[in-house]
Amino acid sequence: MSKNPVASKIAAPYARALYDYSVEQNIMHQITADFQNLEVFLTKTPDLTEYLGNPLIASEQKQELLKQTLEKELNKETFKFLSVLVNRNRINLLEAIIASYLNLVYSVASIKMIEVSTAFAFTNLQKNTLIKKLKELTKAREIRLVITVDPSLIGGFLITTNSKVIDFTVKNQLQKLAKHLDSVLEI
Repeated sequence: MSKNPVASKIAAPYARALYDYSVEQNIMHQITADFQNLEVFLTKTPDLTEYLGNPLIASEQKQELLKQTLEKELNKETFKFLSVLVNRNRINLLEAIIASYLNLVYSVASIKMIEVSTAFAFTNLQKNTLIKKLKELTKAREIRLVITVDPSLIGGFLITTNSKVIDFTVKNQLQKLAKHLDSVLEI
């Protein structure tokens, strides 16, 4: 999910065009898998993202770097799409385009993206239990969790989906208790 609303707005038509093309060519699964892998790869290699977004670096250099690093790893059509982005000087929007494309795919497939912030990493059992409960609540066919570990929450977890926030954190409980005690002690 792109944090920059301007980038998201510019990325949306590119993502939509790729989505329509992938459905038309019957390669949506391959492109979706490529984009899921690219999303993880780009978060692990911020230097690459910075390099691709640098306007001072020539398109030819960016194209050559992508060819050396990603061409053999990606579907031919996915790589062609990246080349188009480089040629149109839009490769800096790659993360936003990936997020927009995956959101399109997930909404069509009834897959809900849910952000979870937790004080400690979940065990597999906890994660599976949470996914099962969220499936029941949202009536989604599948749930994809984006988990962030935030020790400042002290304990518990915070669920964010679309416009809803469900706060089960110890930090929130302590803040509520403090407000209550403040109101009681101000007699």
